[in-house]
Amino acid sequence: MKHASYLTFLALSAVAGTAAAQTPANQIAAAVLAAPEDRRVAAKVIGWDASGKVVTLRAGTNDMICLGDDPRTEGFESNCYHISLEPYMARGRELLAQGVTGDRNQIRWTEVQDGKLKMPEKPAILYTLTGSRYDAATGKVEEEYRRSTVYTPFATTETTGLSTKASSTDPWIMFPGTAGAHIMITPPRPPRAGGAGG
Repeated sequence: MKHASYLTFLALSAVAGTAAAQTPANQIAAAVLAAPEDRRVAAKVIGWDASGKVVTLRAGTNDMICLGDDPRTEGFESNCYHISLEPYMARGRELLAQGVTGDRNQIRWTEVQDGKLKMPEKPAILYTLTGSRYDAATGKVEEEYRRSTVYTPFATTETTGLSTKASSTDPWIMFPGTAGAHIMITPPRPPRAGGAGG
């Protein structure tokens, strides 16, 4: 019985810890870490309420929007992007909420081409921060990795000079010629603690 009680205690502690990490204040603190330091304080922050619904956690006063980590998924990921990308990002969240997954890109690209969805007229940045978890006590993401994406709708290799081959040393272009064309900046991942790099 003692063993069973102890396991129950551990399970409840884990749930409580997860809930504590998902308070609005902690969601905001974690979400803005994806942005450059000088853009964090005034950024708008979007996260999740207790029911799993996407909500605005904090209004913003600059041109940066940060989307917090989804508590339903394993690991940690936050994204901060220029406000001009919000129609595209919001539509993606809407489709995901409707259960659409694999063809979300194609749906949005078609809607952009049909004039139903607006994309930025100039290059716009998306910062992504991933890791194993966010530690609210330290305010840091464990095993953090950062990458950047510059959306340049309909850009191609010919218009940018960029390769379509993925690289950890040079920028490269993904989905060239589409409404979702973007430049990927993906530095090498840091070595894992106590193990080989990777």
